[in-house]
Order: sequence, then structure tokens, then C-alpha cells
Amino acid sequence: MTGRGELPFPLERRGKVREVYRIDPQRLLLVASDRISAFDFVLDQPVPHKGAVLTQLSAFWFDRLAAAEPHHCLAADADAIVAAAPELAGHRAAIAGRAMLVRRTRPVPFECVVRGYLSGSAWKEYHASGTLAGEPLPAGLTESAQLPEPIFSPATKAEVGHDENVTFEHVAAALGPALAAQLRDRSLALYAEARRFAAARGVIIADTKFEFGTTPDGRLLLIDEVLTPDSSRFWPADGYGPGRPQPSFDKQPVRDYLEGLRRQGRWNGEAPAPPLPAEVVTATSERYRDIYRRLAGQPLAGA
Repeated sequence: MTGRGELPFPLERRGKVREVYRIDPQRLLLVASDRISAFDFVLDQPVPHKGAVLTQLSAFWFDRLAAAEPHHCLAADADAIVAAAPELAGHRAAIAGRAMLVRRTRPVPFECVVRGYLSGSAWKEYHASGTLAGEPLPAGLTESAQLPEPIFSPATKAEVGHDENVTFEHVAAALGPALAAQLRDRSLALYAEARRFAAARGVIIADTKFEFGTTPDGRLLLIDEVLTPDSSRFWPADGYGPGRPQPSFDKQPVRDYLEGLRRQGRWNGEAPAPPLPAEVVTATSERYRDIYRRLAGQPLAGA
């Protein structure tokens, strides 16, 4: 999608959560909104501070993790962004805390998922067949169990619907073995470093997905959001117990509410999605801000 948005630059793309503006041929501006999606629907009610959490937590990890280098982030501070793109001087309020100036790359067409625990679609497949993306896992694992070693579990990027888990061999056949190995090794290194950091703060990173892009000179950059509640499963360590689902620092209140309506026959799972009660929106916003506080060690700026 190309057009004009709220900012004085061409709007290249509007996603479920972000707007992407073209600053120049080499740079983009990513602006995270407070929109929230669930079950492939973008809901009408925004979740206050959600976009700021996604942007500021990603910036935190880009700065914190040695394995994040090289990455696409040029600036996430509003003053630095305006200094680099002076046309935004009159739009500071619209970008403060929720915009990131980044290098343009050619995105790699796979989600680089790392799983340290058995949850979500991985648990569903394992429970049915003992496999993940068709590859066997050890017998006897339970839901939310810690895996013997973190697993690189790539997935296709779906424009609509759900991503599909694929094998490493599938990625290697599509991209070549050298690039596939680089994606796997960087993803595992990022997860290992972030997991150690989070564990010291009482947070389990059950799984996460990374995205990468290549520059014209062939460098592989970490791109998009990194280790946020939208791209990761964060669990409180003090309540962890295998054999059951875990509470998580994400949009769980939204999913729980909508799933409850479906069980009660009050929503058939089709558009339009029902409105969210104020208490569900508030609870979701607090979860996003809570995980930011726990990981970054300080309150979210402006919240």
C-alpha cells in the first residue's frame, strides 16, 4: 500500500499494528500504533501504550544484546529522529516513544522462531504426533515443558491466516545452506542471550520470533520488532509449572475474552469481532507495561 498518511512522507505499508513510511531510498520510519489483533482480526479498541511498549522494548534489546548487531535501528529517540529527518519537527507528538528510524533491507521471507518451551502451535503438533514441523521430538513432554535444548523452528510468513512451521532443510533449500545456517545461528545466539537476561529478572522467554533482512552489500541485519509481547511468549518464572498453559505478559486477556464469547455461542469467530470491555483493554495495557518494567528495569516513558 502506498499513499499519504499522517506524516509528511509516503506511506509504504500499513500493517495490523504498524505504519511504514519511506524517508528516502535507504531509510524507513516504523510507527507502532495501539491497535491490537486477535484471531486474525484487528479490533476496534486500541490498547493504550501498546505501540510505545513495542517500540521502546525493541530499542532496549537492540541496544542491550551483543548478538543483536548488526541491526536496522538508526534511532528510536524522537529528538534523534527529528534531527535525522527535520520534516518531522512538527509531528513530534505523533512519533514520540512509538517511532523508529531504520535502515531499509530486503526482508528474508521466513520467521526465525526459537522455542525453549513447548507451547502454542508447537505443543498442538507435538500432542497430536510427537513432532515439530514433521521432525520428531523426545517422547513424554508435556505442555509448557522446557525443551532439552532450544530449537530453531522457522516458519513461513503468511500475508493472511497463520504462519506454517517448516524445517531447517526447507529454509536451506529456499535460501541456500550458508544463509540458512547464519539465520539459525544468530537466532539461537539472540535467544540464549536474552533468555539469560530475562531469567535474572524473573521472566521466562518461552519462545520468540526474529526477522532478518539483507542490505545491498549482502549484510544480514536483525530487523522489525525484537523480543516484544507481540513476538514472544513471556511467562512469570514464579508461577511456572509444566503440564498446563502459563499466564503470559501479552494480549492474553483479549484472547481469553473472545474465546469465552465463542464457547458461549455469543460470537461465531467471523467479522466483525465484538467490542472489548474497558476492563479487558485496561488489563491488556497493564500486561504490556508490566513486562516492559520487568525487563527494562524502569517504567515506560510517558505512561
